[in-house]
Amino acid sequence: MNHKAGLWIDHRKAVIVSGSAGPVTVTTVESNVGEHARYSSQAGYPTPNGPHEGGGEHAYEARFGHHLNRYFDQVIARLGQPESLLLFGPGEAKLQFRERLRHAKALANCAVIVETTDKMTDPQIIAKMKEHYGMAL
Repeated sequence: MNHKAGLWIDHRKAVIVSGSAGPVTVTTVESNVGEHARYSSQAGYPTPNGPHEGGGEHAYEARFGHHLNRYFDQVIARLGQPESLLLFGPGEAKLQFRERLRHAKALANCAVIVETTDKMTDPQIIAKMKEHYGMAL
């Protein structure tokens, strides 16, 4: 089967578009990750209670990373096993997801193409995937 997929992804949601000879299917996965806060440059400065080594920041970054990995694993589980994947989106999430894909044995033979795009509506995502793979609109 010549299964192809398109995935628009950011840290908040992923839109999976799958298709082959028949109609395409669209699946949305919400992350519930929330905003990725940035700590100020003074987070590592000493405090009256002793040196502050950024324990809160490190713990936050670790929690954020674990939550992202769970989100990415949910997306990978819903992708199935496409032969080809068009991976696109506006920020770093697509690159982080590509890195997570390298650990997914089920998708080891999947060809991945990465593109940067802006935020898109579901119809725009479907159209981009169809255009990329030369499917009938």
